[in-house]
Amino acid sequence: MIYKGRIVAILFALLGLTGLAAGYEATATTVTLVIDGEARAVSTHQPTVALLFSDLGMALREEDITTPALDTPLESAMVVAVEHAHPAILVVDGIERLRYVHEEHAADILALEGVSLDPRDIVQVKPPLASDPADTRFRLVVQRAVPVVLEKDALRSTFYTNAATVGEALQQNGITLYRADRVFPDLATPVQSGMHIRLERSIPVSIQVDGHTLRTRTHRNRVGEVIADLGVMLSGQDYTIPALDATLGEGLDVQVVRVVERVVVEQTPIPFETVWQSDANMELDTQGLLQEGAPGVLERRRRLRYENGQVVDRRVEGESVVLPPTNRIMGYGTMVVVRQLATEGGVVEYWRRFRMLATSYSAGTAGVSPSNPHYGYTATGLKMDDGIVAVDPRVIRLGTKVYVPGYGVGLAADTGGAIKGKRIDLGYSDENLRLWYSFVDVYLLTPVPDVINYLVP
Repeated sequence: MIYKGRIVAILFALLGLTGLAAGYEATATTVTLVIDGEARAVSTHQPTVALLFSDLGMALREEDITTPALDTPLESAMVVAVEHAHPAILVVDGIERLRYVHEEHAADILALEGVSLDPRDIVQVKPPLASDPADTRFRLVVQRAVPVVLEKDALRSTFYTNAATVGEALQQNGITLYRADRVFPDLATPVQSGMHIRLERSIPVSIQVDGHTLRTRTHRNRVGEVIADLGVMLSGQDYTIPALDATLGEGLDVQVVRVVERVVVEQTPIPFETVWQSDANMELDTQGLLQEGAPGVLERRRRLRYENGQVVDRRVEGESVVLPPTNRIMGYGTMVVVRQLATEGGVVEYWRRFRMLATSYSAGTAGVSPSNPHYGYTATGLKMDDGIVAVDPRVIRLGTKVYVPGYGVGLAADTGGAIKGKRIDLGYSDENLRLWYSFVDVYLLTPVPDVINYLVP
């Protein structure tokens, strides 16, 4: 009975505790807690908003915004909201600041911080660094525009820039730099207010060499210096346009002229000549080859000057006969053979015979007016009559007796303007004129003259 009583007592005690717990819960205040836009229901016995956050273990910064105020008494169904301020890094005038803010725009944050901006200043919103506090949204970097003095092409000017380095400042100012340009201080130097930047421009130069065009920029003053910098070698008589000691100018075109000289040996034939040589073993008016001719060789040394592959000068330095020509020797006969010829008038002796074109004439057909004192007279002064013939004295000497078949014996005593070469004009008296125009054999009768024209044209 005693044991049973204890159990009953315990049961009543448990019932009492359960009742107390139920009563405690019944006295709790239920509120809606909204943290950064996310809502949940919370039951609490704390009397104020501040103690609610403390009870929940929530540490607040003074920049955080709570609604209602922290000292506000809690009431059932009350909405309690918290908007946390987020960390942001501000870098202004080289000083880094950590701030907790609610603003989303850089201008609002800078205004809240009391940072004044010049229209030339730049505000950059950059991502946070790994070393920045967790939940950092961005870094605000204010780049102040500072005055910089630029010396370029002997001119000095001042401009404002918010660039971090000298190179960025020049680029921001619209200045295109070339690799050969010189900048003092160097491009990586941080920009400081009032600093001096000196820019020494290189000048463009175009070099035409070996069929290629090399374009470069340089600070050199002479053509030869920039040629050497590019590794272009000149040898022999090579030269440049303009000359190596010429002063470089803006946009100068330089041409390298390659000079090559070659000596060329040329051989040309020397024509042989034909000479005539008398031969006493050959009969008169016969000809024969005594020696065959052969051309010689003239060797000429010519110096050729090439500039960039083109011949610009040809100069003969000397010439010599390496093989003289051999003249062709033609022989002509000088042996006179006297022969006899039977004619209608008897046997005649002749020492030469020509095949000639025969024509005829008389005093009346000679073309001289009867009133002319020379009418009827020949070139030798003889009276024109039968037996007088006109000849070319280069073929038949005047005074020579001739025999013409069908005409007879005649005396070469006249000449004529149309009687040239192997042509004979047979003379007649006007009453006996007979017209001729045919080729005949003309025999030169003895005696043989002392002077003979062996080569008759």
